[in-house]
Amino acid sequence: MLNKIFFLVFLSFSTIIFSQEYKLTIYPDSGKYQISKHIYGHFSEHLGRLIYGGIWVGENNSIPNKNGIRTDIVEALKKIKIPNLRWPGGCFADEYHWKDGIGPRNERPKTINTNWGGVIEDNSFGTHEFMDLCDQLGCEPVICGNIGSGTVEEMSDWVDYLTADNEGPMSKLRKKNGREKPWKVKFWGMGNETWGCGGIMTSDFYADEMARYSRFLRNNNDNVLYKIASGGLEADYNWTETIMKKWSSTGGWLQGYLSGYSLHYYTVPHDWTNKGSATDFNEQDWFTTIFKTLRMDTLVTNHSAIMDKYDPQKRIGLIVDEWGDWHEVEPGTNPGFLYQQNTLRDAMVAAINLNIFNKHCSRVKMANIAQIVNVLQALILTDKEKMILTPTYHVFDLYKVHQDAIFLPFKLESEDYELDGKKIPSLHATASKDSTGLIHISIVNVNPEKSLKVSCGIEGVTSKQISGKILTSENMQDHNTFEQPDNVKIKEFKQFKIEDDKILIDMPSKSIITLEIKD
Repeated sequence: MLNKIFFLVFLSFSTIIFSQEYKLTIYPDSGKYQISKHIYGHFSEHLGRLIYGGIWVGENNSIPNKNGIRTDIVEALKKIKIPNLRWPGGCFADEYHWKDGIGPRNERPKTINTNWGGVIEDNSFGTHEFMDLCDQLGCEPVICGNIGSGTVEEMSDWVDYLTADNEGPMSKLRKKNGREKPWKVKFWGMGNETWGCGGIMTSDFYADEMARYSRFLRNNNDNVLYKIASGGLEADYNWTETIMKKWSSTGGWLQGYLSGYSLHYYTVPHDWTNKGSATDFNEQDWFTTIFKTLRMDTLVTNHSAIMDKYDPQKRIGLIVDEWGDWHEVEPGTNPGFLYQQNTLRDAMVAAINLNIFNKHCSRVKMANIAQIVNVLQALILTDKEKMILTPTYHVFDLYKVHQDAIFLPFKLESEDYELDGKKIPSLHATASKDSTGLIHISIVNVNPEKSLKVSCGIEGVTSKQISGKILTSENMQDHNTFEQPDNVKIKEFKQFKIEDDKILIDMPSKSIITLEIKD
């Protein structure tokens, strides 16, 4: 009898524990900041097999292409509404001289890519090819100029070559190379990681260089430049202070010499000497990766606070133009090519970072995941004619609904996910309302073992029509391969119901969902 009583008490207690609901309350009337579509941007560097063997295959290749650019990659990226693409680097940018990549391809000089593998760079993919790629994608180009080994004249000429419509020498040179009308190129980075591979500069030296370069990067016609300063190391707040102080003290907002400030932060599961495998990892590695990814929120908050001090009107955007997971390269591949696989763990990192950027959208105006094809946390992997979409690609597909929507403030209650004495929230979320009135809610459950119940309420909204999509898999190490390209993919999600104007959601372990709500 005592055993029966104990069993009933235990059953009742366990039911309370496992049926506990966590609340997500969304406040649509409080939304006032737009989530810039450019937060969902991408990055393409002359590195490994990203350009050559990835995007660019040449016109005479048997792989379907348009003007040498792979058709399947273009179609995949258009599906996720790619808003912008950063090029040509990265560290490569500060050794790149753009005139090497124009004119007849058979006359372009061959150089050495000293940053990434010491391989030959034949410059067959240059300015015209990149602009054609952006045209095919329907996205905006983001060009990172060379401050490290270049000159003011060189970058100024590049701006004129692309955007001037006059009788000047650069406009004439562009026309000679086959492009009569200028392009629209708004976004320009003034150097990359100038604290390191971009020149090993101090913040004071770079601030002066940036102002000098910016002075000679001119607007042509109605092409108004958005000039992005190189930031310091991820937590170098003095660098941010130096740049913002100079901008403020010199009336930079009047002169228009600075529009954005760059921040780079990579999630490295272990450390830079042993970054860990992309696919062979355990729960401790999973937890540590998520734990380190959440640091992005602290970095954005702290840099934003300094920017707010000098720029309370938020005229300068925080540009997170390099972010993502950095693992060891795949065994047997060139270590200088940074080719790594991409699992459900990487999808979690992508979703959490996008949630953070959305949250800070009043200051964060652009972000670029590193990188788009065959490098680091790539969205696409290729092997000759084969192409696969990674779990990270599917996150961008799930989250494209948030582009240019109004961020909706919310309150989220979550239990902690604990491991070895450390804690992180199990749940992470974002919400937005688009121009048609549709509300989208994305929720991440990072706990790899435990499903959670979420009660979602939207103040002032009676949810009538709801649809959902989910990204998850059986194992945390699951990934897509060329033999099995659909191991991890988006599926329809139906594990929710409406009850008393609340949406009751059963969140599977290690899952990412997006709900669409029509009032």
